[in-house]
Amino acid sequence: MKISGRAQRIEPFYVMEVAKAASAMAREVAHSNAPMIFLNIGEPDFTAPPGVQEAAVRAIHEGATQYTQATGLQALRERISGWYRERFNVDVPASRIVITAGASAALQLACLALIEAGDEILMPDPSYPCNRHFVSAAEGKAVLIPTTAQERFQLSADKVAAAWGPKTRGVLLASPSNPTGTSIHPDELRRIHAVAQRRGGITMIDEIYLGLSHEAAFGQTALALDDQIISINSFSKYFNMTGWRLGWMVVPEALVPVVERLAQNLFICPSTVSQHAALACFEPASLAEYERRRAEFRARRDYFIPALNAMGLTVPVMPDGAFYAWADCTAACERLGVSGSWDFAFEIMKRAHVAVTPGRDFGAADTARFVRFSTASSMAQLQAAVERLRTLLA
Repeated sequence: MKISGRAQRIEPFYVMEVAKAASAMAREVAHSNAPMIFLNIGEPDFTAPPGVQEAAVRAIHEGATQYTQATGLQALRERISGWYRERFNVDVPASRIVITAGASAALQLACLALIEAGDEILMPDPSYPCNRHFVSAAEGKAVLIPTTAQERFQLSADKVAAAWGPKTRGVLLASPSNPTGTSIHPDELRRIHAVAQRRGGITMIDEIYLGLSHEAAFGQTALALDDQIISINSFSKYFNMTGWRLGWMVVPEALVPVVERLAQNLFICPSTVSQHAALACFEPASLAEYERRRAEFRARRDYFIPALNAMGLTVPVMPDGAFYAWADCTAACERLGVSGSWDFAFEIMKRAHVAVTPGRDFGAADTARFVRFSTASSMAQLQAAVERLRTLLA
């Protein structure tokens, strides 16, 4: 069977490959004194709050399970619009909001709507691997620009301007970012967007961790800058609905019918049950619970990052959002006698029963010496992981 060149260009998602290995080993050590601790997947240990779960059950019992419009329930679009207004003091009309089958569908729709074959999209290195694969699936090319800790592992306007070429279509950013948990300062984002606008390009930004910002200077949506910015968001992270596969995108008014036409053909509509459940995300009790959980995520960060630094697993930039630690494992590799983060990840999986993600997924700019820890697990799990790693590296 002949496989398309498009499919062959998509690299494996190594996060999931490592996860499979960790799950296999977890079964072997399940009944030991040290069962596997999973710090490799970016999935909150919290589930949807009670009100959201009850809304899903109610939708099923009432038969609210048929197709919706491809753009999603109007009521949900309006709730999201209200959230932007109340949380960020930004006016985002419901008419510009399109509900999608997760942020992945939103990214696919945006890329298919805007990228021609051969177009180049500038992205930071490191960055989330699936984002560049969405560009590739649309016959475009992701151009990774190396970033440094001094730049908070984010692109600058100067680097974007220097890398912009005749085939460049725009930029795809993420704030807060996976794997680093760092955000772009609003002033720098404004400058990057200005570069793209002057060249007739587009600015797309992945904001799926926006609700999990921990610093006031960074906890702002890019939509405050301009109505031409395309923002991708999700119910997975802040709203703790990973498996419900529900997200949204905010696009310029002129792009809505284009995205709707694509969505009609590719997805019909997002999950109807998930949409009805998501309406309850914006009830006062749910929002209060989400804020309580956000504080818990920050407490985990404030415990875990200093503990890693003390062990020589240096996190060069304190994450200001999300739930990740991007740690340089060079010194730890020397202690264990291994070479690079890939071998390090499997070594600590084997010897400490702690699963982490090696950096190779996220780009090529020094990623071989970094590992990503997820702090989405409970404080007890994080504390146990620290003790195991401390013992191993002592």
